[in-house]
Amino acid sequence: MSVPGTTRISLAPTPGFCIKSATLNQTTVALPPAASDNAPSSSAATTIAANLKVFVNIAWDKNVPAPPQRSEDAIERAVAGDVSLDASDPEDWFVPVIVSEPRRDNDKAGKPSIVFDCIFSAALKSRALRSPEFKTFLIELSFQRIEAQWGVQLARQIGTPNIASKGKLLPRSVLVPSALLSPAQADLSPAPAAVVGAEAGKGARPLIEEVGAGAGAATPTPKGILKSPPPRGEVERPLVPGLSWTKAGDGRLRIVLSAPRIARAATPSTTLDLEPRRLIFAAPSITDTTTTGDADTDTDSPAYALDLDLDRADAEIEALFDGVRRDAKGKGKGEGEGKSAREALMLKRERAFDVDAAVAEWRVAEGVLVVYA
Repeated sequence: MSVPGTTRISLAPTPGFCIKSATLNQTTVALPPAASDNAPSSSAATTIAANLKVFVNIAWDKNVPAPPQRSEDAIERAVAGDVSLDASDPEDWFVPVIVSEPRRDNDKAGKPSIVFDCIFSAALKSRALRSPEFKTFLIELSFQRIEAQWGVQLARQIGTPNIASKGKLLPRSVLVPSALLSPAQADLSPAPAAVVGAEAGKGARPLIEEVGAGAGAATPTPKGILKSPPPRGEVERPLVPGLSWTKAGDGRLRIVLSAPRIARAATPSTTLDLEPRRLIFAAPSITDTTTTGDADTDTDSPAYALDLDLDRADAEIEALFDGVRRDAKGKGKGEGEGKSAREALMLKRERAFDVDAAVAEWRVAEGVLVVYA
C-alpha cells in the first residue's frame, strides 16, 4: 500500500526504557494474536478491560525523523506544554513518534497485560538521559498519542519496571510523511509489502503513528502537549553523583563516581559517554518489582545524572555539584558538594581523557563507578 506524500522507512528500534501504567476505561480495539499463539497473524475485535496493566516501551531509531531545528526557547515551550498540536505557528517545535498497535502479553505474575511501543528519533536519546523534564515530556507525549489513536485512557500513576523493554522490539516498516524526512532519508527506496501504515498530514501537525484496524476508535487529539490530560506522573530530578579522582600507577586518570543509592539491578541500564574533555553519566530510575502471590512490591532505585564538560567555566562546573550528598542519609551534604566541585576543578587542569583506552567498572557494594582514562 502506498500513500501519496509518504515514504516507507525500515526500523530496527533499540530499547530506551519502559513505563508501567494501567487502563482507566474499557474499550474495544483490534489486537493481534499473542506472541505465543500458533494461529496465523490476524486481528480481531478485542475488549480491553479497565484496570488492565499496560507497558509502554520508549525506544529509539535513527530512521525516525528528528524534530525540526528550533531555538532552545521553542523547545522549552513545547516541553512546558505551551504549544498547540496544530501547525498554525511554524516556529513551534514538535516531536514525531511511531506508535505501535497494542499487543497482548503477561506481567511477571502471569496476568494479562498489553504493550505499546513508542519509537522516537535516536537524536533525542541524550537529551532524555540528561533532562528529567524532557523524559517526562516524552512519556506524556507517548501516553497522549496512544490515547488519541486507540481510545485507551492511561493512568498517570506510573512505574518504571526493571526492564529496558517489555518483550522484544521487532523490526518493522512504516510510512511517514515525506516532508519530515531529511534529504538522505527521502531518497530511501520503498520497502516491499506494507507492514504498517502511518497517519499522513490532514492539515494538522504531522505526528507519525502506526495505523492498525483499531485506529477508527481514536479519541479526539489532545489540543496541547502536556495540557490535556494534565500530567500527574512525575519523574524525579536525578541525583548528582559525587566525584573524586587520582592518578593510577600506570599514569591513567582514575575517576570515581559515587552513587550510593543505586541498586544492582539498575547498573545494566546505566550509560557512560566519554569525550576527550567531557564525561556524561546517567543512571535511570528503576522500580524493581517483586511479585509475591497476588501482590507486587516495588523497590525504587533513584536516577543519577552528571554532564561534566571540563571546557566550561569554573563557576558552571561548581554549580553541577549542588546537592551532592556523601551518603544515602544526606550527612555531610555541604562537605560532599565542596569536595566534588574541588576535585572536578582540579581534573579540569589535567590532560584530556584517553578515550580509546578508557575502561569502567561498577563496584556496586561500594556504590561507585570507577573509570580509567
